[in-house]
Amino acid sequence: MPEVTTGVYDAATKQAVTGFQVKRHLKGTGVLDRVTWRRLQARTETPTHDAKYNVFHPGPAILQAGDSGDDVRDAQARLKQIAWIYGDVTGTYDKGTVEAVRGFQGKRQIPVTGVIDERTLDRLHAMTVTPSHEELFNIEPKPGALDPRCRTGRVLCIDKTSRTLRWVIEGKVQLTMDARFGSTLNDTPTREGLFHVYFMNADHVSKLYGSSMPYAMFFSGGQAVHYSSDFATVGYYGASHGCVNIRDYDGIKWLFSQVRVGDAVVVYWS
Repeated sequence: MPEVTTGVYDAATKQAVTGFQVKRHLKGTGVLDRVTWRRLQARTETPTHDAKYNVFHPGPAILQAGDSGDDVRDAQARLKQIAWIYGDVTGTYDKGTVEAVRGFQGKRQIPVTGVIDERTLDRLHAMTVTPSHEELFNIEPKPGALDPRCRTGRVLCIDKTSRTLRWVIEGKVQLTMDARFGSTLNDTPTREGLFHVYFMNADHVSKLYGSSMPYAMFFSGGQAVHYSSDFATVGYYGASHGCVNIRDYDGIKWLFSQVRVGDAVVVYWS
């Protein structure tokens, strides 16, 4: 369920009820019948007025202005992953960090204090991944070695380890961009191996998901390299449905003008 109550039995409520029923070996109807209601009551407590009407109170401070150290650095790196911090990770809870935390809280129905409490930290962790050493210390990640298959011809060389796409012609890198992939958690990993671009469409819209896929270059079934506004907005929080997402709009627009049907695509781990 979302973090706020609405008083409306909407699609999210039906989905939550269905999940509750299935986990308890009841028929997953999404309807709150008498048996389901009794099971739910037995496993929960009577909600307080505050819980029913979304009255939130700040918890004890875990991190706040003036703090410094590894925990602050971790929080800053996570905020940077989802575009609340744009500058360097410093390890010092400064004014910029306070404002980033306030913005993050305000978007998520958390009391806006600029102080990281348990609720704020839990939500931040749920939306981000453990920061890498490079993210924690502002080190530009260096792409790994080119796969041997990327060293001849015209190749979209896609490295899952460094999360980059490189456009390579006869072994010379012409362009490097950040890339995001599908996830094994939702059973839509980006396939690995040697492929070739077989279809290109600058204004493609997914027939399966209804989402826009600008500058799409298809290389394996429904998987394509394309611009992703979601990747540009939230970074590496989340994943694609198997495609190779690019967040540099100008970069992929230029790349689309260079790539031809038949060019190689190599997806690998370095």
